[in-house]
This record gives sequence, structure tokens and C-alpha cells, in this order.
Amino acid sequence: MLISHEREKLLNAIIFFAKNSSYLGKIKLWKLLYFLDFEHFKETGRSVTGMRYNAWPMGPVPVSLHNEVEAPGADMAEKIRFGSKVVNGSNSMLTVTPLTEFDPSHFSKRELRLMERLAADFYKTKAEDMIEATHLENQPWHKIYNELGLKQQEIPFDLALRTQEQEELRHVVRERDEILANCIH
Repeated sequence: MLISHEREKLLNAIIFFAKNSSYLGKIKLWKLLYFLDFEHFKETGRSVTGMRYNAWPMGPVPVSLHNEVEAPGADMAEKIRFGSKVVNGSNSMLTVTPLTEFDPSHFSKRELRLMERLAADFYKTKAEDMIEATHLENQPWHKIYNELGLKQQEIPFDLALRTQEQEELRHVVRERDEILANCIH
């Protein structure tokens, strides 16, 4: 199996949040990864993990990861164990147990700072409160799910930007692509 750089980042981001968050279940993990990817995109024009998120009723969901948790790929199963525990008497909550140490070498300084900030900001936050944070007006999930009525649909990363920021970022990305193209030739 070919392991991509983004896949290594995803696995290590899960390990990082599992080690640096309390009350970490599926919903909180999805929200932390969403904030990581969308906030990083807003700053740089690219996500950290390469995942795509869909607008589900409880907020943004990385559908491919959501589906994989039931039967993790070999690379994920080597590094992370998913289980469940009963909470509030009858509800089941996903548990995330790292099987290896976090490897910061896969991340830029900016990505590490962002993960550290998210872990600190949401350390004791429960999933229910994080749902509210992703449902705020003018945020990408709200725009897709409530304003456009595109329930279950993919949330475009561009929605993390205001209109002026979108144009500025497109300009920067075009310039970067031109520089890279000239370096290759």
C-alpha cells in the first residue's frame, strides 16, 4: 500500500489530538480535523490532511475517515485503535487510542502551531459545544447546509475565505504555480 504524505499527516494528526484532548470521540475528532484543514486552507490555500468534508446534520464530516473507522486500513490499524465505550448510561462513544508516538516531522511549523492551538482551545470542550462552533453563521458548513440546502454535500474549501480573500489567494496560488512550472522547465 502506498502511503502518501497527506495520509501520514492524517494519521499523526489523529494521534496528536488523541494525546492532547479530553473527551475525544468521533464528533470531536471530526471537528478538530475540520478546523485544522479549513483554518490552514484559509492561511495557505491547501488543507493539511487532504480530506474532504461533507455537510451532515451534526456538522462537517470527513466521510472517507468516517467510513474507514469501522475497518481501518493496515497503516491506520498499526498506529491507532478505535473502540467504543458507554457514556450516559446507554449511548456509545468512539474511543481513539494511539498505538505509536506522534511524529511531528510530517508537519510544517505552521501546521504544528495550528494543531497546538486547536488542542489548547478545545482541550476540555465536549462534542456538543464543538457542533455549535461549526454551525455558526457565515461558516462553511452553515453556508452549504442551511443557506444553500446542500445537505450531505461536500463543503468547498473556498467557503473558508471571504470573497476578497478568495481572489487574493487565487492570485497567490497562480503565482506559485507559475514559479513551480518555470522551475521544472
